[in-house]
Amino acid sequence: MHLAQLNIAKVKYSLEAPEIKEFVDNLEPVNNTAESSSGFIWRLKDESGDATDIQVFSDPNIIVNMSVWDSVDALKNFIFKTHHRDFLRRKKEWFHNIPKESYVLWWVPVGHIPTVEEALEKLEYLRKNGETPNAFSFKSNYSIAEYTESIV
Repeated sequence: MHLAQLNIAKVKYSLEAPEIKEFVDNLEPVNNTAESSSGFIWRLKDESGDATDIQVFSDPNIIVNMSVWDSVDALKNFIFKTHHRDFLRRKKEWFHNIPKESYVLWWVPVGHIPTVEEALEKLEYLRKNGETPNAFSFKSNYSIAEYTESIV
């Protein structure tokens, strides 16, 4: 099994605004770091190379990020031990707080590339049901074994 993740963010500014320029200017380098990280499998992107123009919600200010990794540790290493962490620390400068869960993790079969619709279903499931082996966060970090047991 591989680990899929979706996270959403509501930008405070237009992506062309000077207030968010540093974030936008670093999308490509951070995405390149992700793609070269150990355990990286896939990420959602359009022809521009990122996912900021992929409209998933009716609110155009909500942007998405979605990827697949070979393990929770691989994703954590990218998030917290690369240049990505510097931008994570500054998220309050660029993004509004979302009062509900804004990210979700779930297990997918090796080779499966999740759809945006699947990811949104997982996020909604987490929001309605809380953390389960079907949809969870880093807090619970359900193992593959727990997921497998839950579907048997």
